[in-house]
Amino acid sequence: MNNGAEPGTELFNTGPVSSECLGNLLRITLNADYFEDKYLSFFVVDQSGTAWELDEAMAAQCGYTVAYTTWRSIQLRASALSCHSHLQKDVFTITIQIKASHAPDMSNATTHLESASCHYGPWSHREITCENNYMEVSVRREVPQTIKDFLQDESQDWSLVFPEVKLQAKAEEASVWQIVFHQPEEKRALLVSNAWSAGYGLNTTDSRVLLRVPYTVAQVQLVEDQGITFSVLRSSIFYKYQWVILMVDTAVACPVDGVDYTNKTITWTVPKYIPPLSAGMTSFKDVLVEAGVDLHKLSAKEMASRKYVLLNELKAITMKIPIGAEGGYYKTSVSNGQLGIKYIINLFLEHQWEDNKWGLTKHTIIKEIETPFEQVEVAITSNLNLSAGLMNVTVGTFLPDAELVNLTIEGVVVAVPEAVQHGYLIHRTRYANGSKAYVIQVQLDATSVKKEYMREDMRAYILNVTLTFITYPSSETFVVPVIALSAVKDAVLPSARGVCDGRNLHLIITRGNVDQNWLPFISDWHLTQEAAQKYNYILRDNGTHLTISVPFLSPHVSYEGFHTSAIKASFYLTLKDDITLAQRRDFSVSCIFSPSELIQCLPNGTVIITAIKLVGGEDLDTALLVLRDRQCKPSLVTEKTATFKFNVNTCGTSRKFNSTTVAYENEVLYLRPGNDIPIYQLKFLCFYAVEQTADARYESKKNPPPTESYSEPYQESEYPVIKYLREALYFEVELLQPKDARLDLNLDDCWATNSQSHDSLPQWHILVHGCENNKDSYRMVFHKVNYSLRVKFPQHLKRFEVRMFTFVQGTSLFQEQLEASVLE
Repeated sequence: MNNGAEPGTELFNTGPVSSECLGNLLRITLNADYFEDKYLSFFVVDQSGTAWELDEAMAAQCGYTVAYTTWRSIQLRASALSCHSHLQKDVFTITIQIKASHAPDMSNATTHLESASCHYGPWSHREITCENNYMEVSVRREVPQTIKDFLQDESQDWSLVFPEVKLQAKAEEASVWQIVFHQPEEKRALLVSNAWSAGYGLNTTDSRVLLRVPYTVAQVQLVEDQGITFSVLRSSIFYKYQWVILMVDTAVACPVDGVDYTNKTITWTVPKYIPPLSAGMTSFKDVLVEAGVDLHKLSAKEMASRKYVLLNELKAITMKIPIGAEGGYYKTSVSNGQLGIKYIINLFLEHQWEDNKWGLTKHTIIKEIETPFEQVEVAITSNLNLSAGLMNVTVGTFLPDAELVNLTIEGVVVAVPEAVQHGYLIHRTRYANGSKAYVIQVQLDATSVKKEYMREDMRAYILNVTLTFITYPSSETFVVPVIALSAVKDAVLPSARGVCDGRNLHLIITRGNVDQNWLPFISDWHLTQEAAQKYNYILRDNGTHLTISVPFLSPHVSYEGFHTSAIKASFYLTLKDDITLAQRRDFSVSCIFSPSELIQCLPNGTVIITAIKLVGGEDLDTALLVLRDRQCKPSLVTEKTATFKFNVNTCGTSRKFNSTTVAYENEVLYLRPGNDIPIYQLKFLCFYAVEQTADARYESKKNPPPTESYSEPYQESEYPVIKYLREALYFEVELLQPKDARLDLNLDDCWATNSQSHDSLPQWHILVHGCENNKDSYRMVFHKVNYSLRVKFPQHLKRFEVRMFTFVQGTSLFQEQLEASVLE
């Protein structure tokens, strides 16, 4: 049957399987659409109807080659002299059985039977074929006429003539023949059965002797000639014609390399004189050099249109093919997990020559050339359809031999059919050249689609998924990480408002649509629930609002202004990205608090005062703060505060009375070493209500003591007391009745006169409203009263000293006696 193909080519189309005769080869092609995603088994059927399964070893031994292309079509090539080929005259017939199943165990397989007959002839004296998986040589079997005319009447001892050939005893058996391998170190002879067991294929017809050699058998040698490496087997086959032993040289050689890749061009070089094929020749003449692709011969015009170059030179034949040229194809390749491509082209070269030893030799080389690995990048594009709530991501293109098999979504491997359950729809787009791309549609509310704030009102939708592909038929896998980002102006930033009550600052943040994973920070301190509890802060987050409440006196509150009537306190909070910790938004709340928040005046006379460090005073060490009495130091210190706890009668506290209250005053000081001028000064007052006061004139029960020990008063006999100017005179005032510990003696006014009458003039005030007279050059000095056997109630006594002075009126000096009056 001929369908208008080139001469010598016959096409047979039978649905999912088609056949094509190509010289001494039959090619059977399986339709990719029909056999896609199916497991296949091949069988060759002999004339008795028995099916022999073709595994890899049997295919090479019997003359069959299974080849895959990038289009996922499968080709099976069979030699005219293959096992179970029926050769009749110049026609060979081959029957192939194909089983296809969706299961690896080939259960429920469908069977397809393909039988084709091909015409081939005339045969050359010697024909050599170099296939991808075997070498084949067939030689015309000729019996010299002199032997045909010779009648052999009795047997002879042929082993004496051919010592390397071991004949079996029964010379009449036609199947007795042997093969001798010519190795460099020795010659080795094998019977046919042993040769078959070793992997060789041997066959004989009425006119030809054939030897088929898989490249993997032990006797094959690698020989280099003219820089090209050949697979070589030197052998002789002995066959019997009646009582005559005949020998045929069955040497075979096929080039292994000879391919170079430079300047985007494939250069394939094949020497013309190939040892051992040219051994013993003394004359050589080229008869024909033809080349083509996929076993189809190309004319010079066709080669030129494809920019092929075929050079028939003196010692070699060279083909040059531009990488990517028509006739080849690209296939997907994987190297160290990286995606790449290789260019594949199935060339063939037919060289016929005549020589004085063999006559006509036909040497056919089928060469699948594969270029080195070339890494490629996968294009990824994305866009958002906000109205539909979808992100569309296009990945690819890919060659037809790569197939998406699963996705890794947030660490979970999901097969393509199951992706819809995770919010993914996957579509495959095919292009006219056979390549394809994958379009992935993802719901924007899928958990794997992350939303991140970019800037201002911009928000990024980010898809991070890994795609796993497999290549056919090599079953290599590679992954494509897909990180798709689309920026949209739909960001809603968080906002905040601040409120304060009497003792706390509250910051209420309303969440936007970009800050669900932002973290609250106070400076570089991450504010967690545990951290908040440590400082008695309150942190609440209900998903829509984040609320932080901090007390007025807190380590993370800043005090920016201090006045007698107000303190400005501020609390600052930053929201940071949960991954990069980049600062996203700053918030603050500032409130005015009363200074009374710093002081507690307890009913028992205990004062608790907290001094605060203001903004700008970062170098102030709160541990070094003191009260007026510098021995009074803070009982509790933080970075920003110092707390003092003391009694109103200690630490240099002064008092001031009026009719209803008594005021206690002290101050917190910060002094640098060697400097008495404070750089920090905080005055404070405690007011206590006086339920009842009584004024009493001074009445002397005991005279003033002579010394500051206050142990012995002056006696009556010691009056008048003589004191010189600026000498100290010591006074003690005591509340005699009632003996009530709840009472406190305080001096309000004290003055001196120059007579015994306290109303006489002139007068000089020593104590004014409970305080020393600031006009006095030598101020009175109070002395501390401690508990003793004599003093049961220290608060009922006041002790002080006054430096002696004199009254002056104009330029005259009063000589009168000094009197002192004290009012309680």
